Amino acid sequence: MTRDERDARAARHRRVHRVVAGVPAAAGAPRIMTKRLGAENMDFTRITADPARMGGMPCIRNLRIPVATVVEMVADGMTPQEILKAYPDLEAADIREALRFAAEAVRERELPLLSDS
Repeated sequence: MTRDERDARAARHRRVHRVVAGVPAAAGAPRIMTKRLGAENMDFTRITADPARMGGMPCIRNLRIPVATVVEMVADGMTPQEILKAYPDLEAADIREALRFAAEAVRERELPLLSDS
């Protein structure tokens, strides 16, 4: 992938982020996302959801950078260094925690099983 293609991809993600950031939000206080796993809690200390920001969408450290944006950038093949360059407020640990959070979100979903019959 050329440098121009990478820059264009990062610019596309920034455009998507700006559109998502315009979502109206309800009032409330930010909270750290916690997932109950058996007898132990899994705290996502870098993932917050604030009803007053981004409509309560899970974001990285109240930065108005949605977890979904970071995960999509990884899925598009961007390296952590490219993501950090596109979003200088992020840290490498934010990217890792966004991926862990996404994995837990998918794990919790019930998916219908289709039969071949």
